[in-house]
Parts: sequence; structure tokens; C-alpha cells
Amino acid sequence: MLRIAWSTLSTRWLSFVGTFAALALGAALIAALGQVLASGITSPDRAPQRYAAVPVVVVPDDQLTVDTWQGGSSAPLAEPRGLDPALVARFPGAVADRVFPAQLAGGPAAVGRPWSAARLAPQKLISGRAPAADDEIAVSAGARAGDRVKVITGDGARTYKVAGVTSAGPQGTVFFTDARAARLSPRLDALALWRPAAEVRATVGDAARVLTGQDRALLDPSRAADERARNNAVTIVGIAGGFAAFVAVFVVSSTFAFAVGQRRREFALLRTTGATAGQVRRMVYGEAALVALAASALGAALGPLATRPLLDRLTALGMAPAWLVPSTSSVPSFVAFGTGVLVAMLGVAVAAGRAGRVRPAEALRESAVEPRAMTLPRWVAGLGLLVTALVSMAVNTIGDPASATNNKTFMPIVMLLIAAAGLLAPVFVRPVTRLLAGPVERLRGAGGTVVAAGAVASARRTAATAAPVLVTVALAATLLGGAAMTDATKTAMETAPVRADFLVLPDGPAGLDRQLVERLRAVPGAEITTATATSVYTLEGRTKLIRRPAEAVDPAALTSALSVPVTAGSLSDLRDDTIAVSPTWELGLGRTVRMWRADGSRATFKVVALLGADSAADSYVTPAHAFSALPSTAYVTLRPGASAPAVRAALVAATRGHNAHAVTKADWSGDSASRRNSASRLGLLAVLAIMLGYTAIALVNTLLMAASDRAAERGGLRLLGATRAQVLRFVMGEALLVVTVGMVLALGATAVSLLGLWTALLRLAGPVAFEVPWQPVAGVVAACFVLGVAASVVPAIRTRGAAIPR
Repeated sequence: MLRIAWSTLSTRWLSFVGTFAALALGAALIAALGQVLASGITSPDRAPQRYAAVPVVVVPDDQLTVDTWQGGSSAPLAEPRGLDPALVARFPGAVADRVFPAQLAGGPAAVGRPWSAARLAPQKLISGRAPAADDEIAVSAGARAGDRVKVITGDGARTYKVAGVTSAGPQGTVFFTDARAARLSPRLDALALWRPAAEVRATVGDAARVLTGQDRALLDPSRAADERARNNAVTIVGIAGGFAAFVAVFVVSSTFAFAVGQRRREFALLRTTGATAGQVRRMVYGEAALVALAASALGAALGPLATRPLLDRLTALGMAPAWLVPSTSSVPSFVAFGTGVLVAMLGVAVAAGRAGRVRPAEALRESAVEPRAMTLPRWVAGLGLLVTALVSMAVNTIGDPASATNNKTFMPIVMLLIAAAGLLAPVFVRPVTRLLAGPVERLRGAGGTVVAAGAVASARRTAATAAPVLVTVALAATLLGGAAMTDATKTAMETAPVRADFLVLPDGPAGLDRQLVERLRAVPGAEITTATATSVYTLEGRTKLIRRPAEAVDPAALTSALSVPVTAGSLSDLRDDTIAVSPTWELGLGRTVRMWRADGSRATFKVVALLGADSAADSYVTPAHAFSALPSTAYVTLRPGASAPAVRAALVAATRGHNAHAVTKADWSGDSASRRNSASRLGLLAVLAIMLGYTAIALVNTLLMAASDRAAERGGLRLLGATRAQVLRFVMGEALLVVTVGMVLALGATAVSLLGLWTALLRLAGPVAFEVPWQPVAGVVAACFVLGVAASVVPAIRTRGAAIPR
């Protein structure tokens, strides 16, 4: 049967071009994405930046370690401890480094450091001189030597003279004299040394950590951002690879199913000449194997060539760090080859079973009558996937609505629904086609009737052609719509508790300086409430130290600025030794709990309020536990009788020159939604680009396969008097109708998916808009129409002889 399979491939090669292309594309994508994934995992960390020019750095142990019965459990401190100043005396010639908030007013993001630390990166003077007085600074960007500028630190704004400009460093820097830096930030963050590491360790002992080599990169300002970028790249590549494999199985299975339907008489002749059902199945498997081996080998070989362009594209979109090194591992190519063959075998399984069930008597049929589209296995598989998806949605909605906002939960349900829609498509093709064909039949002339009749009579062909459109449009609409609804829900959950009329927000990561907060409190007619992010630590189950986020707030003004859901107790009882906690803490009202504060100091808190499940914060404490952290937000509530325009003008005046801005609640909510939308859609659009590639292959392949079978049909239309232009219009009209059927089925699957998501989000945050970003979805639909028409018309134009007489 393998020889027959090879003979079939050589004579009916057109039927397998699309399958070959889909498998080759799939293998190439998996190989390329695998290389990107390997690059994200195996790329070495970026070389040290902040302390690149110094071999040894002594830093405080900023880990909180608590003894448990299973040993020590650790977590990073939210509030750095700082080094013992006595260490400086032990190491003459060491550079005492301090890193603290400091930024030019209206300038780029930056930190403050003592001038002696400039040589640690190093950052060299390119103009001017080093700062020599308390009112002098050197900057890496944002000003020129001789300028007088305002610098914002944690204490407030002060004017300095720019004595010099340095080369760029790992981050924007404002250099002060060492004495001035020590007054602005008494905490000693690091000691830079040019001594043997062993000697330094012996001197320091357990009082601090000694970092050398690559470990110095742990102190770089980009460390956290680098890890986030690396994780983003790995995540988006994993999602794209999963969807690529899913769509590849879908495309291959639908293509083989259509091919088997075309070759029923051929299989029946084989059965008539003595071939068994098993031999026919093995022949179909053999055809798939031959195609898969060649296509997967080609894709696995070519895929790694796309690694660098993919990395560059992800970097340009801000979804991967620029320093990733392309992997040279051969493992992704081997995995891609094996996956391609496996996908082909999975995709052909149903088609091979159907081929084996062809009866010998079918070879005697005079007419080509479409077989029953919905077999029992297809019914079982389609309904099983549909029920599984619906039950999963119900479980999430009832038991854990918050999981609906997680792509790892939502996307598998989407794939189940789309797979179910693809399997059940023949059930809906005829009624949908008849519904859409009604207006077509009323068009002038016989063309509309012919188009409608052809699509209705060929439900299997229509379903096979509509399947790739169904997958692509449904994925585009569901993923983009789901992302929009989820983003809207997250924004609503974030903004709904805010009662304040205005918010004052920092323009950078440093927070609101203390001088600004005092100026805000002096604004007439305004009540100011600040919120400062901090942490507390609890020992869970006496085995694991957990870092929990907390908001440090003034309890007296909290409820006027925020609507805080409280299920038990009262926020008015919030004191320096009490705490309000969310249900995730699993603590009862009045419970006394031993905790550790942001600086690692031990404390005992009494639970005086239990927050609702929809609380914006995990816990609330008083500002005494914020330590050196600066407020991240100031909520401004109008006092009775105060003029909103006057208060806003006063807020704008107060924030001027302090790297902060005042916004209304509505403007803040809109900005938050825009940031979420732009970030979440980039990755989805990258995935949809891959889906469009598969759609192009599947659509073109299915229509080309159907073109040869329908050449005689078009020739018959010419014999009945149709002109060449009329035949081409008929072909174009049928393609448009079939693609429209796929689009309608896709919108149905999308409606079910988004309705399930909307129900979960309704329980989570109340009503949200049933929103789909129609612009990119319309682009996907338009691409499907163009591909469908082109793949139908081009073969019809190229058909010779009796098919379309001249």
C-alpha cells in the first residue's frame, strides 16, 4: 500500500500541496518559536552595569529569614536595611554608594548618587567638572553644564547648578557631592572595593553579602525589568506555539477529510479489487506520513533561520529584551520534526477511518453524491468538546470568576469551543447557507440561483472551505474581544472604589515627594489622602514566609477617598498595632497575628476589619509602617462648598516642578484602560498573524482541490449559454458566500465564548461592555474574503478546454 500511496501523491499532488505547506509552516514555526523559547531560557544574564568597573561589592542582606521547624524560610525585604556605617572605616579607599530618588524637574527618569560612585559603571565627565559644593550637581542627561535646574528628591524640590555632564550609565543619574548625598539619603546601600574577595569576606563575615563576578548584576536597575521582559517573551512564544499546533491539527484534519470525500470512488475501486478496509486506512496513513516526513523535515530545517527576525520583532514590540542571544540548540528542530509528524497522524486519523469504511459498491455509482457529513464519531467528538467547554465556563463562573481574567484558563476554553464549532459546522452549514442565499437568489439573472444552489447542495465542500475562516475569525474576535472585556473589568475593579474627585500621580517611579504632599495638604477646600505601597510578612503553616502587599493609609481619611468593602469590623479601629485584611489571609476578626514589617522588624497586629473579596488592597496598615517609601497616589476629595475648578487649578500649581500631575477620576480611568489595551493586544496580534498564515494555506488548498473536480460543472454552464464573465462571477459569488458562511459560524462561536466570559466578569465586577475591537477583526475578515476570491477565480481563469470554452 505504500507504493500505491506514493503513486497517489505523484498523480494527485495538488490535493496535498496545502497539507504539505501547512505542515511545513507548522514545523518551521515550532522550530523558530522553540529557538526563541530556548533563547529566553538559556541566554546568559546581562553583564553587570551599575558596578561593572569594580570587582567586589558589599551590600546588606536584604532577605528576611525566619526559622521554621523545616529550616529557614526567606523573602526579599520591601525596605532595604542599609549597611553598618562602621564598615566604611574597615575599608579605606572604598566607595560608599547611596542610591535614592532624584530627578530633574520635567527631566528623564533618574536616581541620585554620590559623585564618588561615578567611576563604578564607569560614567565619565564629557563636559564641565565634578560637583564641589552642596548646591552643585553633575547629570547624565537633561541639562547642560552651567544650567540652573530644579531637582526633586524624597524631601522635595531644590535648585542646583549643573557643574558637569557625564556619559550615559545604566540609568539616568544625578550626582551630588558625597556629603550632600549622605544627608539626602543616610542609608548606605553598597561599598565598592578593589580588594581580594576572600579578604573582604573574612572582614565582613555574616554582617553583609559580598558580590563578585556576574552576581554584581543582581544590583542593576534593569534587573527586574529584564526578568519581566524575558518572561514575557517566553509566555508569548508558548501561546503562539500552542495555537500553531492547534490550528495545524485543524487544518490537516479538514484537508484530509475533504480529500477522502473527493476520492470515495477511488477507494471503492480499491475495495472492489480486493483491498481490505485496513489496507485502505494504511494507504491514507502512508500518504500522510510521506507528506509529513518531507514537510516536517523542510520546516524543521528552515525554521531556525527565522529566530533572529522573530527576536527582533518581539524586541521592537517591547515583548522581549534586546540582549537575548539566539540559541543554537538543535533540540527545537528535532521537536518540530516530531511534532509535525504527530500532527499529521492525529489530523488524518478520522479521515483514514472514513476511507476504510467506503464500500466496494460505491464504485458503481454514476453520480457523485456527497456522503453523510455528520458521522457518529463526529457527533460524539463535537458534542463532547462543546459540553466540556460549556461545563468549564460554568465551573469558572460559579466557582472562581476571577480565573476568567487569566489567559491560561480562558484560552483553552476558546480552543475547545472553536474545535467543537468546526466539528459541528456541517450541521449549521445548510441552514446558514439557505439564510444567506435568500438575498443572493433574488439578484438579477440566473447567477444568484446557481450560486445559492451550488453552496447548499455541497454542504461538505462548503463546510471544509468555511472551516479555516471559522477558526481564524473566531480566534481573532474571541481573543481580542476577551482581552478588551478583561481589561475593562480590571480597570473597573481598579477605579470603582475611588470616591476622590482628583488624583495626584507621580510622573516617574519615585513617588510623591514629602514637600509636595505638604503643599497638597495646604490646598483650600481639598481633603488629601495618600496611599503608600508597602509589605508585611506572615509565616504560613509555620513553614513558609509569605510577603503580602499592604497599603499604608491614613484611616481617618481613607473612607472619604475610597469605597472600601468591609464585611466585619471597622476601619476606624485601624491603629499602628492593628490591621485590616482581605479573605485571602484566612484570619478571623479579633485575631492577633505575629508578623514582620517591611524592614524586617517583628511586630504583632490585631485584625480589626475584614475586607470584602473585591477590595482594591490586600491589607491596610497605618503610615507608620511605610518607612522611607514615598506615596504612590494622593487622593483629593472636595470639601463641601469647594469649587472644583479652583481646587484643580490649585493642584496644578502645587504639582508644578515636582514631577507629578493632577487628573480627574475620569481621565485617570481612561488612561489606565488605554495602557492595558495597548499592552495586551500586541501579543494577541502577533498570534493572529500566525493564524492568518494557516488560513491562507487552508483556504487556497481547499479551493484548489475543489477546482479540478468542478471543471466539468463550469464547462456545463458554458454549454448552457453562460459567458466566460458570468462563470467567473459565479465562481466569485460562491467564494464570497462560502467565506460569509464561515464568518457567520465564527461569530456564533465568538458569541458563546464571550457570553461565558461576560457572565464570569459580571459576577466579578458588575456589568461590562460586550466589546469586540472590530477594526482588527474586520481586517482579518477582509483578508479571508480576498484569499477566498483569489483562490477560486485564479484556477477558473487558468482552466482550459471544455471547462470554459473560448
